Amino acid sequence: MQEQSSQTGMPAGEVEPALTISPEKVCFIIIKMREFDAKDEVTEPEPGSNPSDDKETAVLEDHDDDSVVEELTSLINSLSEDEQVDLVALAWLGRDDYSASDWPVVREEAASAHNERTADYLIGTPLLGDFLEEGLSMLGYSCQEFEMERL
Repeated sequence: MQEQSSQTGMPAGEVEPALTISPEKVCFIIIKMREFDAKDEVTEPEPGSNPSDDKETAVLEDHDDDSVVEELTSLINSLSEDEQVDLVALAWLGRDDYSASDWPVVREEAASAHNERTADYLIGTPLLGDFLEEGLSMLGYSCQEFEMERL
């Protein structure tokens, strides 16, 4: 039986898989997805008053013109095809369907499934932020370093 690294689950001595997308970009997407996941149903579809009078509550609701969705869509669409494939593969890896040693297979499957609707697919995936974070963690990356740099 091969000894495994406790951090990545990869066989000891095996090189961690290289990502074409930077962990910092993934961590930013995780933060944005958590903002999106925190949104609530729309209670007032067309508020006619001043947002400050309503204590800015509309920002917590899932409106069609949601700036977080627009920002995420724009960011994901601006990524290279390889970066988009990595993002999908990380999400799949983080769903617990695979182990870290399956990374090449997962990435190949994500590359085969790649299309022009990657942003819609990812944004429509419940718990995407959690899946991405788990996928990164399985490959030995962490968002903690990134979050500390932002402070």
